[in-house]
Amino acid sequence: MKVVFLSLALWLCAMPLSATEFDHQHSIYAKVLANHVHWEQDGVASRVAYADLKANPSRLTQYIGLLEEVTQKDFERWSKPQQLAFLINAYNAHTLQLVITHYPVESIKDIGRFWQSPWKNRFFTLLGESMSLDDLEHDIIRKPGRYNEPRIHFAVNCASVGCPALRTEPFIAQRLDAQLEDSSVRFLRDASRNRYRDGELQVSAIFKWYRQDFERGWLGVNTLASFFLRYADALSLTQEQRLQLETGTVHYEFLPYDWSLNRSRATTK
Repeated sequence: MKVVFLSLALWLCAMPLSATEFDHQHSIYAKVLANHVHWEQDGVASRVAYADLKANPSRLTQYIGLLEEVTQKDFERWSKPQQLAFLINAYNAHTLQLVITHYPVESIKDIGRFWQSPWKNRFFTLLGESMSLDDLEHDIIRKPGRYNEPRIHFAVNCASVGCPALRTEPFIAQRLDAQLEDSSVRFLRDASRNRYRDGELQVSAIFKWYRQDFERGWLGVNTLASFFLRYADALSLTQEQRLQLETGTVHYEFLPYDWSLNRSRATTK
């Protein structure tokens, strides 16, 4: 009998990921983030210790290996929050992988070739397909009617100073809504990237590039103005400024994007 149980235990350990439960706590990735990412500027931005991560990539490599073993069939069985957390974490983990593969660089845009941006390079496999970061973001995460979640733009990270912060923890299904909301508020209260100044609302270029995502009816939000009104406190808007948004008399300026690498010199914990 002991031999039977031992054999069963060994068989279970050897089973491929598709036949076992994926870790929806993303525990290995959590250690990567805790060790190499830290908050800055009162929590509205974060920096990554890319040099340390490049020197100690084993956990990131292990996590990416686990992501690659998830099949489309496995994925379709999961809840929507589990799917979306998985996709956001996969995007961010592969962005980290891309940067450390080419590090040191001054910007993620330095990684691309003159005929192909780094986001169009199919350098990883996910859900059984060769994929680029653009494929993952635009064809899956942002696909109209799939998740209808504009706050993903404050969650996926492009390894740049102008980008919303990479969190120091993974996204997980049980707390996904709270994490997306927290990331949104952190980004919108950053006055260096979003502020009301000189009689106009000066905001990140994200709202220009992806305006349609903020106007698709998420929680009844159908205009960019109504989205900003929802986060009026984070933007520190006065009553007069809120009224201008309500009446459609506000003027927008979309700020230049800072593509310099969001790197730090932090040491590994």
